[in-house]
Amino acid sequence: MIPEAAEPRRALIGEYVLGLLEEPEASEVRALIAQDRDAARMALEWEQHLLELADELPPQSPSLQLWQRVQQSLGWAPPPSAAASGLTPWWDSLGLWRLTSGALALLVLLSWLPAVLRDAPAGPSYTAVLQVPGESARPGWVVKVDSDGALTLESLVADQIPADRAVQFWTLIDPKDGPRSLGLIEPGKGVTLNAEQIGAVQAGQLFELTLEPQGGSPLDRPTGPVLYIGRAVLIASN
Repeated sequence: MIPEAAEPRRALIGEYVLGLLEEPEASEVRALIAQDRDAARMALEWEQHLLELADELPPQSPSLQLWQRVQQSLGWAPPPSAAASGLTPWWDSLGLWRLTSGALALLVLLSWLPAVLRDAPAGPSYTAVLQVPGESARPGWVVKVDSDGALTLESLVADQIPADRAVQFWTLIDPKDGPRSLGLIEPGKGVTLNAEQIGAVQAGQLFELTLEPQGGSPLDRPTGPVLYIGRAVLIASN
């Protein structure tokens, strides 16, 4: 069953993009993306965000034996002539798969492109999916910055926080300048901040939620563990 509420739907589409859904739920989401413009836009946002995260990881080359087992399990084992010649089959190209993945997401939106452009905001807007560190399949919060520079922080989870602790919202543009607190937030409840409170936002800007003592960090930087973290992705520009 596809949820009606926007954020649970966004989380479900994120699971689909990550390949975590099984049939028949995956088929339902696939059909939704093909028919609904907002769902297709959510899928593209997830694609962009996850590709940026992947770009930050160091490349890892599987062993020849492991790659052969993967190919065989998927029915992609190259013919003997190709293996003997040392030529790399086209499906071995990571760059090609990444390009194809992005192209498929864009093709979903082609039929709605005129409407998307017509509805695009005048100024740049951004989004960031805040996830549990090291667990990309567990999005917890979504940051949205509209064309006026206002920021909305929306919750996808309802964490239980000890009574003597608080959750603090931070942002970081340049490590040399250090993080800047955006205030305390109530777990499970969103918040909206105006452009004056947020300041300038740019692609790649870091947002995070940390667990701090009651009343917030006693310093001008986080002192507790990071609960959720993510980077801003440009989704529309003037």
